[in-house]
Amino acid sequence: MKATIERATLLKGLSHVQSVVERRNTIPILSNVLIEASAEGTIRLMATDLDLQIDETVAAAVDQPGAITVSAHTLFDIARKLPEGSQVELSAADGRLAIRAGRYNSTLPTLPRDDFPVIAEGELPTQFELPAATLKQIIDKTRFAISTEETRYYLNGIFLHVSDDAGQPVLKAAATDGHRLARVTVARPDGADAMPDVIVPRKCVGELRKLLDEVDGSVGVSLSGSKIRFDLGQAILTSKLIDGTFPDYSRVIPTGNDKLLKLDPRSFEEGVDRVSTIASEKTRAVKMAVDRDKITLSVTSPENGAAVEEVPGDYASIPIEIGFNSRYLLDILNQIEGDMVEVHLADAAAPTLIRENDKAPALYVLMPMRV
Repeated sequence: MKATIERATLLKGLSHVQSVVERRNTIPILSNVLIEASAEGTIRLMATDLDLQIDETVAAAVDQPGAITVSAHTLFDIARKLPEGSQVELSAADGRLAIRAGRYNSTLPTLPRDDFPVIAEGELPTQFELPAATLKQIIDKTRFAISTEETRYYLNGIFLHVSDDAGQPVLKAAATDGHRLARVTVARPDGADAMPDVIVPRKCVGELRKLLDEVDGSVGVSLSGSKIRFDLGQAILTSKLIDGTFPDYSRVIPTGNDKLLKLDPRSFEEGVDRVSTIASEKTRAVKMAVDRDKITLSVTSPENGAAVEEVPGDYASIPIEIGFNSRYLLDILNQIEGDMVEVHLADAAAPTLIRENDKAPALYVLMPMRV
């Protein structure tokens, strides 16, 4: 194999694929990136951890087609440190990859292409397109609530399913860690009607979000009950899905919370942030005392002292005191884009519903804490 590629093109492609590769690998080939040069003038870069795979095609001048695999992180680090604007010559022979750029020369050991594992997709019967902006919205407004607890593995991703809301066909995305729930509802795309319920793993969500920053149009989504593929133009991301049953989250979305508090999300967020500075690392608890048009935020910490701040709000029900984990509350407020947020309260022990308004695509549920 022999090919020449611009350093910027190589670096961009490698930055996408190498992030899939785990730093510590017991299987040597999984530390490698597959480099496949074709006579059509392209180089295919591919990396996998056996659950997730990124396959990206970039332009190059190919003198001799061929394929090898080489350490993904080492090659990425080399490309990163090469001079800007340089042309990088890659040539493979005798189990080594020679890299030349200007006055720089190096050789890396390689492993044969035939040993490189590829995720077998099988049939992907459900196929539809989603605008990149919609996919970004789905991820950004839900992924903070994905659980990191490995024992409840079925919560370690974003749950996608279709349903009908008041006769409207919709696609819903939800994530929860048992303390908070985030859900986004978007119009159901054509082709998604018979889609199975799927859980997209956290790592796939993270890699997809990075790739979406470079996509303007639509993303092709193909899936079965066990695999999902995202076609992002130059890059294709394929992932296994989480094999588990997501809980019926609709049961925890309160429908009878009759105490409505309306706030400016920015002043509320800043107030919570300020008082929570002294909250203990363990609980991060902040207390909200809600009275007529006035919310008093307070934190008392045996180690760090106390803090109080009043924030204005619109509230006409009976006074209520309720506690929340301040980090969870800030995560939710961070997603509110408008200039008003609705907090629907019931009592100090019941789940609280937070949303911009009843037309907003996103809603959040937060479990209270004892304070």
